Amino acid sequence: MVKKSKGFRISTRHKLRQIPSMRPPITKFLQEFRVGQDVAIKPEPSSHKGMPYPKFKGSTGKIVARRGNSYIVVINVGKSRKTIVSRPEHLKTI
Repeated sequence: MVKKSKGFRISTRHKLRQIPSMRPPITKFLQEFRVGQDVAIKPEPSSHKGMPYPKFKGSTGKIVARRGNSYIVVINVGKSRKTIVSRPEHLKTI
């Protein structure tokens, strides 16, 4: 038998914890970025939509394009390049 997957956020109880009194301001969800801008991936636990996979937490990359309300970010992982689609609340300018 194959082991059942328990989803995207399994074992993230402490990794994606947020202090209740430290909720983000609405401007964090409405921020805009330019194509070519360098950003860091910092997942926002209060918003599940458009959250990048937890293994990319802390990675830095470049914005390549915009797709709807999200941005396409290219990061280097070892010798390969990964493309991540993420919403603006999970990104931070460098």
